[in-house]
Amino acid sequence: MPLKNHYYYDEESCEFIPIEYKRREQVIYNLSIWILTGVVLAGLGIIFLSTRIGSPAELALKAENETLQEQLESTKQALVSLDVKMEELANRDNEIYRAVLGLDSITPEERKAGTGGADEYDEFDIYSESTADLLKWTAAKVDNLERKIGIQNLSFEEIRNEYNNNKEQMSHIPAIKPGSGILLSGFGMRDHPILKYRRPHNGLDFRADMGAPVYATGDGKIKYMGRQGTLGRIVIIDHGFGYESLYAHLSAYGEGLKTGSKVTRGMQIAKAGDSGLSEGPHLHYEIKFNGKYVDPMHFLFADTSPEEYLMFKQISESNSKSLD
Repeated sequence: MPLKNHYYYDEESCEFIPIEYKRREQVIYNLSIWILTGVVLAGLGIIFLSTRIGSPAELALKAENETLQEQLESTKQALVSLDVKMEELANRDNEIYRAVLGLDSITPEERKAGTGGADEYDEFDIYSESTADLLKWTAAKVDNLERKIGIQNLSFEEIRNEYNNNKEQMSHIPAIKPGSGILLSGFGMRDHPILKYRRPHNGLDFRADMGAPVYATGDGKIKYMGRQGTLGRIVIIDHGFGYESLYAHLSAYGEGLKTGSKVTRGMQIAKAGDSGLSEGPHLHYEIKFNGKYVDPMHFLFADTSPEEYLMFKQISESNSKSLD
């Protein structure tokens, strides 16, 4: 931007005389104007960004808050998953451990372990509504899970004491898997693969190769060894205390065993096969209690992890077809 002409009044000549600037002064003047303009524009830009977007510190804090929010959401999902697993454990506790030992079930109301009353987490109200709600939910869920775990620990302690007082009975209860294979079909109404109609399936079908070992699931005496209709070769064990177990579609019996032989839990009593009316080699396994069929899934607790039990349960509920 060139310097504008300035004038001074010459009294002698009675006229205005223009002031002449040197080149160096012209350059300094232009630079000063540009620098001043840049400073003003930069200041206005900073004011705008600070007002509309935020300062660098505010931007960093906002990014940190967003990360924490995402982490809280992830924690929420993990807590929901953990709560589902606790529910599965509680159901297993009632349906298997406590039922087998004759202990009263713990009611859902008792397991909820709620506290009720006024808002215990109002200290989070200082945050935004969405953040406060998430923090309150997380804190409440963590507290509730801690109480549920405490109740479950007390239940396990009661079960342990009951087991110690009834060790003889516990050794006779059919409480392990009859083979090493995975579950293929569950208890209840199932489609028969050969007869092509739906009928009661009174046991579980396990994967088993021809000749795979079959184990007694509890102490007892062999009540019957031989053939029985569509089940082919079978073994029935009387465990006492009202329990019987049946193993079907066998290819051979355990060496030296006969009706009346004593067996112990984990002892090999036969070999798997596909005798009888069967779609292929597998092991069919049943349990009766006081003469009535019961779901053997409820008795797979002595050698089955919680994860394996949940997998078996899912297979049992989703597969509508049996192998025999």
